[in-house]
Amino acid sequence: MSDAKALYKQGFGHFVANELEAAIGRYREALELDPQLAIAWNGLSLALAKSGDLDGAIQAAKRLIELEPEDPLSHTNLSRFYQQKGMIPEAEDARAVSMRLQMKQQKPT
Repeated sequence: MSDAKALYKQGFGHFVANELEAAIGRYREALELDPQLAIAWNGLSLALAKSGDLDGAIQAAKRLIELEPEDPLSHTNLSRFYQQKGMIPEAEDARAVSMRLQMKQQKPT
C-alpha cells in the first residue's frame, strides 16, 4: 500500500470517529503525496462539508470530478454541497449531470 493510501485510511478512521480536523489533515497529507488519489479528494470533500467548510468541500468535489468525470456519486455530492450553501441552480445542474451519468451506466451495452 502506498503512503498516500495509508494516510487516506488514517483519515477515514478519523472521519468515522467524527474527528474532523484530524481527518482533514490526513486527507491533505495523502493528497500532497498523490494529488491524483481520487478517494482522498472524496474524503476531504465530505469531511470539509461536515465541518462546515462548504466552500472547501465544493472545491474538493470539483477536483474529484476533474479526476473522475463519469462518477455519478461525485456529482451528487457536489449537488448536496451546493444545496447546503443555498446555491440551488448549481445544485440542480450537478444533480442533472449525476442523473444523466446514472442513466448512461444503466443502459445495456
